[in-house]
Amino acid sequence: MTAPEPARDDRPTDRPATDTPTSGNPTAATASPAKNTPAGSSAAGSTPGASTPAGSTATGSTATGSGSAASNGTAAADGQRERDGIGEVVLRLDGVVKTFPGVRALDGVQLEVRAGEVHCLLGQNGAGKSTLIKVLAGVHHADEGSISWLGEPFAPASPQAAMRAGIATIYQELDLVDDLSVAENAFLGHEESRGGFLRRRSTAARTKQILARLGHDHISPRRLVRSLPAAGKQIVSMARALSHDARLIVMDEPSAVLAHDEVENLFRIIRELTAQGIAVIYISHRLEEIRDIGDRVTVLKDGRTTAANLPARSTPTRELVSRMTGRTIEYVFPPREVKTGTTPLLQVEGLSREGEFADASLTVKAGEIVGIAGLVGSGRSELLETIFGARPADSGTVTLNGKRITSIGGAVRAGMGMAPEERKSQALLLDEPIYRNMTLATFSGYARGGFTDVGKERAAAEETAEALELRPRDVSRAVRTLSGGNQQKVVVGRWLLGGTKLLLLDEPTRGVDVGARAELYQVIADLAARGVGVLLVSSEVPEVLGLADRVLVMREGHLIHEAPASEIDEATVLDLVMAGSLMEGEPA
Repeated sequence: MTAPEPARDDRPTDRPATDTPTSGNPTAATASPAKNTPAGSSAAGSTPGASTPAGSTATGSTATGSGSAASNGTAAADGQRERDGIGEVVLRLDGVVKTFPGVRALDGVQLEVRAGEVHCLLGQNGAGKSTLIKVLAGVHHADEGSISWLGEPFAPASPQAAMRAGIATIYQELDLVDDLSVAENAFLGHEESRGGFLRRRSTAARTKQILARLGHDHISPRRLVRSLPAAGKQIVSMARALSHDARLIVMDEPSAVLAHDEVENLFRIIRELTAQGIAVIYISHRLEEIRDIGDRVTVLKDGRTTAANLPARSTPTRELVSRMTGRTIEYVFPPREVKTGTTPLLQVEGLSREGEFADASLTVKAGEIVGIAGLVGSGRSELLETIFGARPADSGTVTLNGKRITSIGGAVRAGMGMAPEERKSQALLLDEPIYRNMTLATFSGYARGGFTDVGKERAAAEETAEALELRPRDVSRAVRTLSGGNQQKVVVGRWLLGGTKLLLLDEPTRGVDVGARAELYQVIADLAARGVGVLLVSSEVPEVLGLADRVLVMREGHLIHEAPASEIDEATVLDLVMAGSLMEGEPA
């Protein structure tokens, strides 16, 4: 939800000069401590973990993220940055504002990024991160404020202009062309040619070199992107960024579809890039990743910078979460009294698909939440899609309340709903309004005499949007304009409107901030309390353990373990899902 516009004297652009980077000195205030500042304290007058007034901007003590301020002034701080490979300021935003009809998406954003650093950007969905990325990428143009890039004013007229200037962006929802090859996607828009003809062999060779640099030289440059899994498509998107001579790479949730070992490979690549002086803006909702890969952190809330240049490794989690949401904990699971039915609602027996999963059997009772934990590529998503009828099974059966399920239509008629992992491509009509997306599964219920009762549709959607705390609440808005977390709420809301008996959730909080995550957890708990069975898949092990009544562990296409959630812990789950892959060196 976008906060009401404050009085002018409360805006971040009007903060005291000591709290924000100044345009005249790249190392002022947030980057360098005062000469007489005691070691371990912040140059801005507060430690990263200290409480600061609401509406103000917290600032970090160092540019390197070491967690302690240098005691001998600016020169020492600059020397530390040079030793750590973090150099001069390459990007600075000062008081950047971007408005859309009825929404102030950016409200005076401050940001400073240095060469060779990983600058992490945190914030709730709807905080302005996506808009900020698009301003940097030339998709949107700032209405107010200033942006400097490599010391010069910067206002790219188009994404191509931003790319030519040296800023590459890898979006959370990958912008790849499925029916082109890996090489064609990697060099899309700047293809190699001679005499008007494409140099396909040279392009393929260069793509293979980039893929080898990314640790994925097994991917053929000639392979169609459509045939790749989600993790493979992520690698292609990274290859596209590296095909340009980028000085800054913006990565929006790059690890969201990656397995544990692939995340480590991603971090290896990022460290290699920063060692070459390339700056990285890294956006993630996984705070443990921020500590592992980040140097400094900037936090956005309601379009404003609420914390700038905090040290990534030493700033307390409570501080980061509080700056994002006002809460002090990352996972907020609602308490609930478990009341399940006595007979299974869903029965899956011996379900198999060659090359994906084998002999999967499970049950879900009414009012029960069952979670499946496993690595990306273990067959979890494929299993859910087969249960829903989206993929034909080679063998085995799926029944819901005694009715055999073999198709999506049959599943929906029987009372089954699904929120898939790829919400934009598989679940939403992006250019249609919110209310039309919410009523898709129950569309016939809003027809009268051959005509759609739009008023009834809107009223039902508005009630659901209120219950889900959708931001913004205007159900006439195109779904495309919503943040990722709010788009997920629309998908879940679709099944709230129908008489859903069983809900399948594939990565329900992927790319969703900690605030919206807590709201989705409450929605899921409320559904179970109403007697709806829930079968969910998540890469977040604490999420599976915190939400589920029973946990199934899946590895390499097989369900290998089942236990009540209260009798299994995170370490045990990780041991189970990683055995035979990471521990033995085999691909996940």
